Amino acid sequence: MASSLIDPLAQSQIPPAQMREYIDVIYRTTGIRIPEQKTSLMSNRIRRRLRATGVVDYEAYLKHLRGLNAKDPEWDAFLQEITTHETYLFRDEAQWRWFQDQFLPQVAAQAGNGDARRQLRIWSAAASTGDEAFTIAACIAHKLPNFARWSITILGTDIGLSALEEARAAVFSPRAMRLVPAEIRDKFFARVSDEGAYRAKEVLRGMVSFRQHNLLGPLAEQPFDLIFLKNVLIYFDKQSKQPVVQNIRRILRPDGYLVTGPAEGVSDLLQGMARVESWLFRNAAPPAKS
Repeated sequence: MASSLIDPLAQSQIPPAQMREYIDVIYRTTGIRIPEQKTSLMSNRIRRRLRATGVVDYEAYLKHLRGLNAKDPEWDAFLQEITTHETYLFRDEAQWRWFQDQFLPQVAAQAGNGDARRQLRIWSAAASTGDEAFTIAACIAHKLPNFARWSITILGTDIGLSALEEARAAVFSPRAMRLVPAEIRDKFFARVSDEGAYRAKEVLRGMVSFRQHNLLGPLAEQPFDLIFLKNVLIYFDKQSKQPVVQNIRRILRPDGYLVTGPAEGVSDLLQGMARVESWLFRNAAPPAKS
């Protein structure tokens, strides 16, 4: 006899009014704007959290979220469900060519001419599982002469705690490693499984640290020479992009660079910065003192 126990939520959808409430609480907490057209996707993913937590329905779970601090582990689990983390090392080849062939030689030349200390500070502002931060570290180790003599800071931040745990582990799947040049892979990563996973070696891990951070708030750090802000603001509307960009610009040093994703839609918020490429902006240097 077939079981009569049927999950009443198995095929249910979030009611429209409730969907708008979910959109609002996500937006106010993270700045991410979920389109109402994604009701079916949201319903599927929230059902996973209902089963995991034992909360009875969409309304009760919404109430549960509203009662939590944004740093609560359940908020983290919820955000991991509703956002997509498609990332891998050396994503966007043209940007890494620029970083290795133009930016790093420029930094090295300035230091060699005595115009700068051997110090480099880079922020991966939506680090996810660390693929971007470790790509930065690998490029530096590969291309910056005598990099061991430099003071190098690579900070990766993300709102997701579980993503940051993965980033700190520094282990990457074959899919995440598929674009890493063999020379860099063999020198700076160690194979750790028969399936082809690799772990970043200590020479890279020593450059990189990770921290939880919500881009809607300021980051208490010294200015950075270069900031990567890629593939995250596509989820923000113009109103929520503005404070993010303002926070980024406050912490980018004069004459520093900002690297964005190809579809972030922030160029109109970057007045006063020189557009070098569609994805690359240079901060305006301060006027010379007379």
